[in-house]
Parts: sequence; C-alpha cells; structure tokens
Amino acid sequence: MTKTETNKKTKQKSVEDRPVLLVADQEGEIYDEPRYVAGGMSGGDFLPLSAEDLIPLPEGSKFFFIPKGRPIGFNKKGGAVVVDGAYAVSAFLPPGYTRTYLPAYYEFQPDPLLPLWSYTAVAWYKGAFYAAAVQVAWMKKADLRLHDDDVIGPLVKKKLAAYPKNRLLKHLEKCAMFYHCFAAKNIFVGRWEAPLPSSPSCNARCIGCLSLQEGECPSSQDRIQFVPTPEEIAEAAIPHLKKAEDAIVSFGQGCEGEPLIQAKTLVKAVKLMREATPRGVVNLNTNGFSPDRIKAMHDAGLDSIRISMNSADRERYHEYYRPKGYTFEDVMDSVKTAKKIGLFTSINYLIFPGYTDREEEVEKIKTLIADTGIDQVQMRNLSLDPSLYLHAVQRPKGRAVGVRNLVGILKEEFPSLVIGYFNLPATDIKTSRKKAALMKS
Repeated sequence: MTKTETNKKTKQKSVEDRPVLLVADQEGEIYDEPRYVAGGMSGGDFLPLSAEDLIPLPEGSKFFFIPKGRPIGFNKKGGAVVVDGAYAVSAFLPPGYTRTYLPAYYEFQPDPLLPLWSYTAVAWYKGAFYAAAVQVAWMKKADLRLHDDDVIGPLVKKKLAAYPKNRLLKHLEKCAMFYHCFAAKNIFVGRWEAPLPSSPSCNARCIGCLSLQEGECPSSQDRIQFVPTPEEIAEAAIPHLKKAEDAIVSFGQGCEGEPLIQAKTLVKAVKLMREATPRGVVNLNTNGFSPDRIKAMHDAGLDSIRISMNSADRERYHEYYRPKGYTFEDVMDSVKTAKKIGLFTSINYLIFPGYTDREEEVEKIKTLIADTGIDQVQMRNLSLDPSLYLHAVQRPKGRAVGVRNLVGILKEEFPSLVIGYFNLPATDIKTSRKKAALMKS
C-alpha cells in the first residue's frame, strides 16, 4: 500500500462538470480520468457519485492506491467501466468524518490483503479533491498541528523521567512516538482524552482487530503484553484527571484486548483515582460482554461507557466479532444495564457503507436506540479490507438509504441523541443530559 501526496501532474480542469474519476499508476501517482464520472461502492454495488455525495477532502486526509483493484468509473450514459492498466484511489479521513461510500474498484487479484484502514471513495471536482463523507463531529483535538512529534517528544521524556518505573507509561511512549497515536500523546502533554491500555487478552476474534490478527493481514500496532498494576494505572491517570483540559481517561484502546477481562484490576485502579480526585471522566471502551463487571466498575467510579458493535443484528454481529464465551444478547444486556445505572452510554457503531445504511439494519438500530435510551451513537469507520467484510458478513435486506441519510434519520427520530465520533468530556456529558431531560419534560 503506497501513500502519495497531491500530485502536480493532476490536471487542473476537467472536461466534465461532474465528479471525475481518480486513478493511480504503479508508483502511486494520482491522475484524473476526465472520460469517466467517479464511482463509489455501497455494500458491493457500484454507482456514480454526484456532487451532493461529496465534501472537500478534509485537511489531514491521506491518499492510498489499491494495488489489487482496477478503478471503476461511469460513462456519460451511466454505464460502469473498468479502467485497465490503472489502480483505484482511496482516502483515509481524519477523526470526525464518516465515509458514505467505499472506493469503486474491480478486484483483479486477491492479494495483497489491504491493511486496516478505512477506505473512502474520492473524486476530482472543480479543481480540487473531494471525498464521499459526512462530518459528524469536530474537535480541535484532531488537528495534526497539535500532535507534532518535535514538540511532544521532549514532553514524553520529561514524563518518563518523573515516573521511571511505570511500565504503562513506557508502553504508551511507543504508541505516541512510533505509532503516532493522538490519544497516547495526550497523556504526555496533559490534555483531553488519555488511554489506559490494560488487557493483553480478548474474548472476541474480530475480523478487523487492530492489535492482533490471524492470517496475513498485519495488525496496526502491537498489543500490550502485560497487565499493569492498579497503582501503575492510577499513577498515570490521576495527574491527568486533576489537571488536563477536558480530562478523560479511557480503558479499551486499539493497543489492547478486552479491558473487562481485567475488571478486578480496573476496579481497584478506578477506586484509587476517585479517592484522589472527583475531576474528569473515567471511561470504558468495551465489547460489553459482562453487565456485572460493568456494574462493578460503575460502583468504583466509572462515568461513561462506549460499547462497540458493527451491527444491531445478532447474526451480523457474530459474523464480525466471532465472540468466545459471550453472545450478542449479553452485549444488549450490558447496554441496558449501563444506561439504567447512570453511565453516559455510547455505541461505537462501526460504519460500513451499504450495510449500516441498508433498510433492515436501519430498523434494527432504531429499535436498539428506542429500547435502551442510549445517549450517543459514535459513527466510526470500520477499518479493514472491504472484500473481507463483504465475504464474511451477510448483507442486510432492503435498499441502501445512504449513510448521510441515516445520520439525518437518527437526528430526526431521536432529537436528544448525540450523533458523534468522540468520547465526551464532563461538560459535554452534562449538557447532553440537560438537553435530554428538557425534551422529556
């Protein structure tokens, strides 16, 4: 997979007044193909993209070409055309943007298996790059200029010198400086949401697991290899909770397994945090396999929870997560329990265009929201090779209404529901709860 910057050879004018197909050569150079309208993919179906489907390519996006995929464009009559001798182009978007279409391409060979990125359809339109996406949230925290390694590097060294025996902070140094994880950088800078990875094991075998993969697809980062002590976790978390702007500390990161497996350790750590300070938000990102363990963490001082799912349908959930020792019904019990005991409850809804927005799935997520009263849906892009998902998970029934339309449907039918992308700090949680209470009264 090759990344490329904006190419000087890209033509500045198109012969069409419609979004134009982008293609790449084998060196990763990007060109427009003005004979064809840009295409997108929705659940395995191909369609031409219109200007209404697109937004200007967000700052901080990265281009990729797909070495096993020939680009698919559309001629003036609307016929799909495979462009031989070229490679499909896609973009990876910064946080806060949910893709609405996958790149349209014909897979002319099965290999290589694509790395764990979220591939987004792109086009050339009126002299600029565009992407098939909708912005669901904005935070200054995703601004690349705030994560400069040259600025943050000395702060990492200073923090490690202050806590030389803390293995958790040492692990997060690699996350911050080698994998360039924004959240890991936050704990060294002392701002916003900071990660507390704690579990080297997991009870799911997700197709798109970021830290442990079966087969040829490499994981995005190394998983933590030890369980930190409650004291190590609290030592890293307490200064952050006490002083950081919009302070959040979160269990359940891309560089670990399932944090609830280590619930006894986490309960002790949360108690230590809350004995030291009531400030900030203690958050848990989880697959939600155990309502009882969630309740124990709440009793220790947990404030919010984000439970991940690719689908509100049992079969599609199991096909993707491949859970070991728990079921979709356990996850639903956890969602209901979390909301009932007063946790700010979010769903980490992994979006895959043509599946998430298909009529059967739309009805199921609407039912879940209505039945549980969750506070937020985080519209996060599902990161994996599209062909893996298409072959492993059954497609929902009905037509695809469009991801952009799905966002609109949820906003209209659940006006107090937060449609977002990020875990919320205490002030935003308070505002959300006030809004929900006013709407009920």
